[in-house]
Amino acid sequence: MTPARRPAEERLVFLIATEESGDRLGANLMKVLRQRLGDAVRFEGVGGRAMAREGLASLFPIEELSIIGLAAVVAQLPKILGLIKETAAVVADASPDVLVIIDSPDFTHRVAKRVRASDPGIPIVDYVSPSVWAWRPGRARAMLKYVDHVLALLPFEPEAYRRLNGPPCSYVGHPLTEQLASLRPNAEEAKRRADAPPVLLVLPGSRRSEIRHHMAVFGQALGRLQEQGVAFELVLPTMPHLQEAIVEALKGWPVQPQVVIGEQEKRAAFRIAHAALAKSGTVTLELALSGVPMVAAYRTGAAEAWILRRAIKVNSVILANLVLGENVVPEFLQQDCAPEKLSQALREVLGDTQLRQKQLEAFAGIERILSTGSQPPSVRAADIVLATMRKARRG
Repeated sequence: MTPARRPAEERLVFLIATEESGDRLGANLMKVLRQRLGDAVRFEGVGGRAMAREGLASLFPIEELSIIGLAAVVAQLPKILGLIKETAAVVADASPDVLVIIDSPDFTHRVAKRVRASDPGIPIVDYVSPSVWAWRPGRARAMLKYVDHVLALLPFEPEAYRRLNGPPCSYVGHPLTEQLASLRPNAEEAKRRADAPPVLLVLPGSRRSEIRHHMAVFGQALGRLQEQGVAFELVLPTMPHLQEAIVEALKGWPVQPQVVIGEQEKRAAFRIAHAALAKSGTVTLELALSGVPMVAAYRTGAAEAWILRRAIKVNSVILANLVLGENVVPEFLQQDCAPEKLSQALREVLGDTQLRQKQLEAFAGIERILSTGSQPPSVRAADIVLATMRKARRG
């Protein structure tokens, strides 16, 4: 298949994002690139609703890849491999000025490898580093063969790539630093945060498999907390596509939360929250930036747990702890994610304790650690994408 000839001045940027978080990153990157290049830029690729609003017609709906867990991946493997092959072929045919792969390394990196084999002249930028510093560090060196630059969301990642002999890596900043106003309480919200009964958030996850693994044990822990006479007002933020699964899982809970739907309602809940019980992940960074002490937990299937126990190379899997450089957030993983342990830790973060104070003091410095100065992350990312394009054209 011969790609259609495009005007000499036109720049074609091909982007691949297969999850909502990557879709938001891609949309912001597209906005800045269009500001810089105007009508001279065209976008193709894979993305979700946010990227569609910026003019991207996705090759396929990203919901087709919304799976997690080893068993689910194995069952869908032929379909996934087919989409990888198809996507890589479209990229190679389009011959873009740059390919930007965004997160989801199990999919995007396989596409990138195929593209590099088909056309070594297409520069490839990886937006969001895989966790090479946590497990499978050999990936960093392997990425030299098919990634020209890594855009890191975490400040310690460039040093990890230098240490592991990976491709050039630049810290562009975490997108949450552009959303601080929606995370920090105003005077009225701060008063509610301090008032009784304290608002306790419960955040079981953003995927159906996470809800399946966490809801029962979280409900049991909260039931124990209530039995022990601890007063709290329970709020559970979730997204529209998960509402049905959440409501069904709540039928077995001894204490019923107020369920709030959507990103705006979630942020409003963060601004009045006194403490949280959260699934490990980016949400721990959101809570830390909001100044909400927390207990973090994670359960997964037995096969995944066996693999991860042998592969993980860091002393915490909690993102807030990794950014802070100290383990201030207690984490309860697999068999430790048990009702009695979670309820005891929640009593501490709800009360006036050393653990709560230590978290609050640490969280006060996290904005400084994540700071990129006056340049927003999407602008820094766009600058590197443009520089990579120019370098490739000169080459």
